[in-house]
Amino acid sequence: MTTAQTIGDLHVDVHYLTRVEGHGHIVVDTVRGELERCELNVVEAPRFFEAMLVGRPYAQAAHLASRICGICSVAQTTVSLRSAEKALGVEVSPQTERLRRLAFHGEMLDSHVLHAYLLVAPDFYGEASAIALAGKKPEVVTRALRMKRLAGDLCAAVAGRHTHPVAMAVGGFPHVPTSAELAALHRRLVAAREDVQATVELYRGLDFPDFSRETETLALRKDGEYAFIDGEVASSDGGVWPLERYGEVIHEHVVEHSTAKHARHARPAYMVGALARFRLNHDRLHPRARVAAEALGLRPDCSNPYQITAAQVVEIVHSVEEAITLCEGLLDGGVWKEPLARPTRSSGEGVGAVEAPRGLLIHHYRIEDGLVRQANCIIPTNQNLANIEADMRRLVPEVLPLGAEAVTRRLEMLVRAYDPCISCATHMLKVEFA
Repeated sequence: MTTAQTIGDLHVDVHYLTRVEGHGHIVVDTVRGELERCELNVVEAPRFFEAMLVGRPYAQAAHLASRICGICSVAQTTVSLRSAEKALGVEVSPQTERLRRLAFHGEMLDSHVLHAYLLVAPDFYGEASAIALAGKKPEVVTRALRMKRLAGDLCAAVAGRHTHPVAMAVGGFPHVPTSAELAALHRRLVAAREDVQATVELYRGLDFPDFSRETETLALRKDGEYAFIDGEVASSDGGVWPLERYGEVIHEHVVEHSTAKHARHARPAYMVGALARFRLNHDRLHPRARVAAEALGLRPDCSNPYQITAAQVVEIVHSVEEAITLCEGLLDGGVWKEPLARPTRSSGEGVGAVEAPRGLLIHHYRIEDGLVRQANCIIPTNQNLANIEADMRRLVPEVLPLGAEAVTRRLEMLVRAYDPCISCATHMLKVEFA
């Protein structure tokens, strides 16, 4: 990292940004107080997953797609399965839907705890890493590890393992958890309420940077629930689109300074992720999560990107409570190994969508005679990159009088707040469906 400043001149080169997934540089130049350059450079080599999916049997697609990310493997698996199922006319059972939702809440808990505690919290305590934070606040890091272990165990019980699930398939689950495993998870989830409340209290006591920039937000919207799997694409600017029309909403494009595409809608930039979901679906949160939002002072009109982490804390509450309810429902009805729901056709086209921890995730497949012939993957971090840079351009003039060190710290915190998954975002193929 290098910074330099004379009167009105500033050069920031954060090379590489720490405590994010993947490799990115923050580069900012001002001359006599005027902003000349402000970029988040993604410098990783492109990963052509869309090309790798082509020619694969549909049953293999989700196992390959899960490798897009080691943090949100359940989300990548689930969206791949939904795309293939829609293409082939597969109707899954209510039990399969409940088990998928349960695994999804486990991943949401795991990812949000990782971000809130191990990536973001050190900033608020003036530490460079979670290891350093453990020396100052061992109870904070211990709580995070305890919650992450619960989340990982939940995903493993339902999906075979968290990273790259092996027990999720087109049409259902080849393996299901036993009643004893579900009962044990239920007890641990109920006990985890204490850690969840402590998480709310921790973030209630932290001072988020005072910054705001109004922007469009996109998220799934679904009748009767806080949408994580399936639904329609909704915008805070107004409008709701069926998934099959996502191309009317999300316009990806290549920029010179990044190996990850940017995206725009009606405006040059928009936001996806926890704060976007909260803004569009806050009325569908679990009651305990709504109480947590009030305690954190998080409002539906919030336009402070640093508060993305607060929205993640609210979703931690929501996911734990929903997981408890799902476990109870599965235990009451009994869980059994079902035959996989079979395709009704061998060819077709399908669009699947989920809300990964970092935001709206879409897979679009065209399958012919059981083989994937075309694939398009819309990654959350791609959709946030233009918005991050727009926030940076607004932020720098506001904090420039504070000096180079403060500007650099605020910029690092801003990018970290978005919880970018940079490696996931390096998809450079432009896929056009006829």
